[in-house]
Amino acid sequence: MKTGKVGLFTIAFGVVIGGFLLVRLTLIPEQESENLRLGKAIKNSAIESKVPNFSEIKDIKAKKKAFFDFLRPSVKHQNAVIKAEREFLLGIKSQIESDKQLTDADEFRLQQIAEKYQYTSRRINSNTIDKLLVRVDVVPEQMVLIQAANETGWGSSRFAREGLNFFGQWCFRKGCGLVPQSRTTGLSHEVAVFKTVEDSVASYMRNLNSNAAYSVFRSIRADMRADNQVPTAEKLVYGLVNYSERQEAYIDELLEMLRQNQPYLVDKNEKTPAA
Repeated sequence: MKTGKVGLFTIAFGVVIGGFLLVRLTLIPEQESENLRLGKAIKNSAIESKVPNFSEIKDIKAKKKAFFDFLRPSVKHQNAVIKAEREFLLGIKSQIESDKQLTDADEFRLQQIAEKYQYTSRRINSNTIDKLLVRVDVVPEQMVLIQAANETGWGSSRFAREGLNFFGQWCFRKGCGLVPQSRTTGLSHEVAVFKTVEDSVASYMRNLNSNAAYSVFRSIRADMRADNQVPTAEKLVYGLVNYSERQEAYIDELLEMLRQNQPYLVDKNEKTPAA
């Protein structure tokens, strides 16, 4: 049987499609496999390019200023987020004490905040809001900046450069982060990798505000609030005793760094040192 023009066109079109599929099945999977093999290296390289090379700044004063200026916007933003959450909770407490009915939206947001700070309660009342408020509070900017400087060697550590991890935070699932070169045999932790600087700061603050290891930190801050005092780095740093195996020596080191670096910790847009 003869094949018409339409039939010839159909055959030719089929040949083209078949060739395309053959290329797709042979070459592209090979390229995708290569990307998977190089994925971590590519990701780490991209992240590293986001962090200034602080090691190249030879002037100590300039390095300190550059490091603090790099981190400060993220610290301010995350504290603003926490402050908004805290103001929301204070509003909820006022409604409860005035016997006002909470809206579905209020209850939903309240649940989200409670989950974020790992706080559970069977009922919503003034007492449970007070307990949640102990967790939902800002972290002094100066303390955050000094601890980041201590943990990363002023931003020069591998974990800061490759993982945007400025606070030495660990993760415990294989492949979740960067493997420490000096990790003790038998241990399986890795150092967490973050997509952005703000993710790193947010995770650190959430850790301080929810982890049982830092209950002393939260207790000191709550006591200062009860006395109508603004929480300061110099006082809250004592609540970080469990952050390092060095404990008291670690606290002493942070306090000394706070003392020595006051000129660089002052935000140029503020007249007094940040709390």
